[in-house]
Amino acid sequence: MLKVKGLRAGYGPVPVLHDIEMEVGQGEAVAVVGANGAGKTALVRTLCGLVRPMAGSILKDGVEISHVPGHRRFEHGIAVVLENRNLFAELSVRDNLRLAEQAGKRRSGGQRFSFDEVCDLFSILRERAHSTVGLLSGGQQQMVAIARALLLQPDLLIMDELTTGLAPRIVKEILAVLNQLRSRGMSIVLVEQSVAIASEMTDRAYVLSVGRVIHEVRTGEWSAMLNDKTLIKAYLHG
Repeated sequence: MLKVKGLRAGYGPVPVLHDIEMEVGQGEAVAVVGANGAGKTALVRTLCGLVRPMAGSILKDGVEISHVPGHRRFEHGIAVVLENRNLFAELSVRDNLRLAEQAGKRRSGGQRFSFDEVCDLFSILRERAHSTVGLLSGGQQQMVAIARALLLQPDLLIMDELTTGLAPRIVKEILAVLNQLRSRGMSIVLVEQSVAIASEMTDRAYVLSVGRVIHEVRTGEWSAMLNDKTLIKAYLHG
């Protein structure tokens, strides 16, 4: 599905990520965790094409995509929900979703999600379809951002700090949707500062510190990792 090899990237001439190696399998949910400043957002922006790698490769289904610009990564089955969401605040919910829907129809591989299906996942979207996005709550905007990503028809969904600043009720609703997506075989990369949420929602994880993968939590190892207070304190500031 996704394979990252020897990835080095940053802003301008300054590298932030150093020799990143990671893989995501078909239908697998993988977390990237780390403290503030670990390089998590830089990794997301590089994977989705907003930052160009200085070295290394990004392979999606065996195809090198590190040279593919961000606005065309969806053609390779990748969609991203960025921390700042990047929605069109002056447009309605329906218009934001329609733009993604039209783009998604150009992707080969068939339709995975329709407008009605994403509204079934988040019922508020149907209720607020004609509302201006900029007037919605943060939680409702996050639902729009996830729905928009799904309408690009991805098989790999990357989400950056998905639950930051959201009310517990909204977090619970969004996590329930993620579980539904996992049951449908969606591959997920969850970049999350909350180790508790990451451990609940993913099979395994990569721990970043100062732009490097310093630990890998393998399948079945989440419990041991959460009980390793030295690791939590050293690398997650928890």
